[in-house]
Amino acid sequence: MRRRAHLRLVTSFEGEDTTLTAVLSAEDLAEELGLDPHARVTCGLHRCWLHQCVASPDHVIPVTGHRWCRPCRSPLEVFVDETSASLVCPVCGTGTPDTAANRQVVRACRTSIAASHAQ
Repeated sequence: MRRRAHLRLVTSFEGEDTTLTAVLSAEDLAEELGLDPHARVTCGLHRCWLHQCVASPDHVIPVTGHRWCRPCRSPLEVFVDETSASLVCPVCGTGTPDTAANRQVVRACRTSIAASHAQ
């Protein structure tokens, strides 16, 4: 097999974010015991901080209204920076439609950002 110079091995120590690992494990257990999966600050599916993957189509849930504009019936776009997150409807331009589900997404992202910086 030919070596690829642009790839390098990452040791288990190098790639490990102990804070993320601990929070993922705690939230996995808490979810089994009744934690609302939408209250997590880590993503059980993508195994990362929520704010790092919340823009994925996997996080659009029309039934509950998470990342969803009900009037336009379309997924919301997500914008995350170093301190905050916001949602915008690409159809009507509404910024973070005021629903409990969308407020929960923004709150979880803000908490995720803060937790990732607390390392």
